[in-house]
Amino acid sequence: MIPVRDVIPSRTFPGVTIAIIVLNALGFLYEMGLPSRELSIFIHTWGFVPAAFSPLAIVSSMFLHGGIGHLAGNMLFLWIFGDNVEDRMGHGRFVVFYLLAGIVAALAHAWSDPMSAVPTVGASGAIAGVMGAYFVLYPQSRILTWVPPIFIFEVPATVFLGLWFVLQLVSGVSTSIVPAGSGDMTGGIAFWAHVAGFAAGAVLITLFRRPERVRVEWWHDRET
Repeated sequence: MIPVRDVIPSRTFPGVTIAIIVLNALGFLYEMGLPSRELSIFIHTWGFVPAAFSPLAIVSSMFLHGGIGHLAGNMLFLWIFGDNVEDRMGHGRFVVFYLLAGIVAALAHAWSDPMSAVPTVGASGAIAGVMGAYFVLYPQSRILTWVPPIFIFEVPATVFLGLWFVLQLVSGVSTSIVPAGSGDMTGGIAFWAHVAGFAAGAVLITLFRRPERVRVEWWHDRET
């Protein structure tokens, strides 16, 4: 299922969400401009390698991707769920929240495969945190969803995000964990990073949300 949009408009300009998308796009463009050998060195240096633990690489790896599909999928999910979470927190808090969720996700991946020498790249752990926060904040929201090739329908946010989380959890339990990404740079998907990121977001949102921003305006309310 591919999310198209949710039904809750943001009341504030999602500047941080847009900035993160731009930084990820610029990072990917820089990667694509590197020759193959230099690209490999770059990914091994700035991607997160559990066997060569680097706090700096945990952060830098959140802004790198293994392919256009990897980038596009992550940014789509961030765009749909990030604006409302940022709106509920405020811009500064959202920056801290996003980075913390990504750090927890990376640590979970390192825990699951501490001797891995394969670099992990991608924003999916941090974005999973955003999804976990959305799950807690807007349980009655709905997600317009596309099931290729032709089916489009609305799904309750709790169902869409709940199924996504269960899929990551089942996959993490049933398969060996390998670094996230696609193409030639990495070996697979870090499911435990997704699980931990989502759980971290669901917990951290209780600390980061601003109670004065509780009211939700629904699309159908704005149209009537």
